[in-house]
Amino acid sequence: MPQPHEPLPDPARATGLDDVAGLLRSLKAATGDPSYDVITERVNAAWTAAGRTAGELTHRSTVADCFRAGRRRLNAGLVVAVVAALHPDPAYGERWRQALRTVGAETDAVSQVRVQDSLPQDLPEFTGRTAELDRLRDALGTARRDGGAVVVSALAGMAGVGKTQLAVHAGHLLIAEDLADRVLFVNLRGFHPDPAQPPADPAAVLDGFLRLLGVSGHRIPYGLDDRAAAYRARLAGSRTLVVLDNAATAEQVRPLLPGTPGSLALITSRRTLTGLWPAPVTLAVDVFTPAEAEAFLTAAIAPRHARPDPEAVARIAARCGHLPLALSLVAGHIRSFPHWSPADHADRLDERHRHRRLDTGVELALDLSYRDLPGDQQRLLGLAALHPGQDFDPYAAAALLGTDADTAATLLRDLLRDHLLQETTPGRYTFHDLVRAYATGRAHDQIAPAARRAALTSLFDYYLATAGAAVSTLHPGEFHPAAAAPDLTGPEDARTWLDTERPNLVAVVVSAPDHAVRLARTLLPYLKGGHHGDALTVHGHALQAARAAGDVTGQAYALNGLGVAHRRLGAPKRATDDLEESLDLFRRSGDLPGQALALYDLATVMQWVGDYPGAIDCKQQALELYRRAGDRVGEANMLSGIALVLEREGRFAEGIDYCERALALDREIGNPGGEAQALNILGDIEVRAGRPEAAAGHLRQALALFRRLGNRNNEAGALDSLGILANHLGRPEEAIGWFEPALTLFRELGNKGGEVGALNGLGAAARAAGRLRKAIAYHAEALATAIDVDMPDEQAFAHAGLGHAHRARGDEEQAREHYQEALSLYTALGIPEADEIRALLAT
Repeated sequence: MPQPHEPLPDPARATGLDDVAGLLRSLKAATGDPSYDVITERVNAAWTAAGRTAGELTHRSTVADCFRAGRRRLNAGLVVAVVAALHPDPAYGERWRQALRTVGAETDAVSQVRVQDSLPQDLPEFTGRTAELDRLRDALGTARRDGGAVVVSALAGMAGVGKTQLAVHAGHLLIAEDLADRVLFVNLRGFHPDPAQPPADPAAVLDGFLRLLGVSGHRIPYGLDDRAAAYRARLAGSRTLVVLDNAATAEQVRPLLPGTPGSLALITSRRTLTGLWPAPVTLAVDVFTPAEAEAFLTAAIAPRHARPDPEAVARIAARCGHLPLALSLVAGHIRSFPHWSPADHADRLDERHRHRRLDTGVELALDLSYRDLPGDQQRLLGLAALHPGQDFDPYAAAALLGTDADTAATLLRDLLRDHLLQETTPGRYTFHDLVRAYATGRAHDQIAPAARRAALTSLFDYYLATAGAAVSTLHPGEFHPAAAAPDLTGPEDARTWLDTERPNLVAVVVSAPDHAVRLARTLLPYLKGGHHGDALTVHGHALQAARAAGDVTGQAYALNGLGVAHRRLGAPKRATDDLEESLDLFRRSGDLPGQALALYDLATVMQWVGDYPGAIDCKQQALELYRRAGDRVGEANMLSGIALVLEREGRFAEGIDYCERALALDREIGNPGGEAQALNILGDIEVRAGRPEAAAGHLRQALALFRRLGNRNNEAGALDSLGILANHLGRPEEAIGWFEPALTLFRELGNKGGEVGALNGLGAAARAAGRLRKAIAYHAEALATAIDVDMPDEQAFAHAGLGHAHRARGDEEQAREHYQEALSLYTALGIPEADEIRALLAT
């Protein structure tokens, strides 16, 4: 493979997907400008060597898309593979991985997607489609044997022909006939009318599917390819029906195919999807035949009209263009007006056609249904179509309409009955794309701009208030909601609400600059718990909004959130820049708690890079500021934070004293998150101070609390601490059992610092278990990553571990080289491990 002809581009410069494409083009030029065919061959050769099957390989067009500007979705695994095909240097590839984590997180609109483990409700009045169902049954049988797929597509890209309803009906038949044990369903948003709702990212879909399949969040891999492999492994041996509704492209659905016999995918799309393997069976769906349309309408209105006039039914069916969606809408209208005869409805359709010159059946049906809705239903339909998220519940509808949740729930059920809304899961509603587009138009035509703005402001206020209530439940004292919100009875309710509404909360920040700053600040402690991708999206938009408004404090909080996310994603320099600017802005605005927050997070970065005196100084300043501000939660957190740095310096007695003071204060004020953190740090110090029994009790309490609070980042830290304790007690197999899930969770969260620590812990455990080759491999990987993210303390630990392993193998020269490196680093850091290494070098 040719060597670069010019300097390689730095992936850290990428701030968006267009930057990634531009840097890839630069890399291609710098490495001899190979053709896309050559790059594709190299990628597939590497993947085949790694054990991928033919169906998991890529195509020239997909590779070429990586270099094209204007993309809305990032396949990080493929980009890294392309980089390796152009320049096979692992260290350079790791720099790309790190940059792509940040960029991928900042394109988070595609990552907001809902999945479910049940089919939507079947239509009781489903009729017709006999030929299509027969062909579909045959195709599904073949696909199930091969682990393949069936694509239900529309002729000429037509919307509203009933693709989804046909697929849902077929799925219900499979379940009823005991041909499938489990269902996974997702709307891939392939053709959403709102540009702010792009097609769903398959990596996000896989994250949701894996959770539904019983994989805990900390065990879900980060990359698309690893997630697809884990997904297929979970489906192996099962009979799972995967329904991928409203797909945009073959690229979007390829990672979501089961690929194992027994399971199958049923895909709906307005397009014929090519390039999938195994090649799917494609079933093209047209509008109803006249006979099917008339039979459908007759069955749908039968409860109200036992023997409807056949001529009137035929007129209605023809005026609807025999389109299933239009017929469903008209049927709902007929059921709502039982005193009208079918002929009356046919006359009304003809009148609407003449009056408004509506040519399509859907427009006519929608216009007929909408015109005769009560005013409050019309208003709710139009306002709900303006919701920036994918779905909503009665509380959100109540906020839009300015009513109570019970009234809103009744109106939503009425709209559902009339087929103007769809129910995704019990109590959550969404639109068919065509209905949303129509309702949006009616809202703009009939609701004054000021009223639309007021309704959306009320919606955003609802999300802000309820997010505040939820966050204050999980993190007492960190936010005080200013408005009424649904009753959240405890941390579990609060976390469930935040997790459920997270896509909508992100959508509000993106679409509502006036609320972005306040909502981002409210979500700050929640997002710090492991949602680093969402944090970059939320705080990035909040920073733009605050700058546009001249809001200095808002800018400071947004920069703080960005700094924390960048640190967790392994970019300490970028984190330091964000946090120093945040601190400066807090000082300009005179915000004492904000200054303390920035100082604390800045100290955490200093600790990361080994500047322990600087970290203690920053935290002492923050402690004094919290006390001056009367912020007891901040005071308790800072006491724990100082103890953490004292532990690194070997000042164990002082550290235990600070921790015990923090723990007492956290329990006094009812701060479970702070209590868990104090317990974890206390346990860490006790391990090093030779108090293992006390450490075990404190660390297990911390782990249980972190899990109850849903703080996955700190959960990983507690697992890592328990691994360190097991190593200290000479129980290497137990240690490995703690470190492995910690490593998986750190990697999922993109926490490079935690990843390095877990790798070093695994190296120490492997050495104690006599697996010296594994120990060397773990420590070598830890060393490379620690160098990449600038963590000198973990570099020193890795060198020391390599020295121990090489000495155990009898390679004294290699051992002494690593011991010398460890001694230099420990001495520069001023921590007591230097004495241990000096003693080893003296022997």
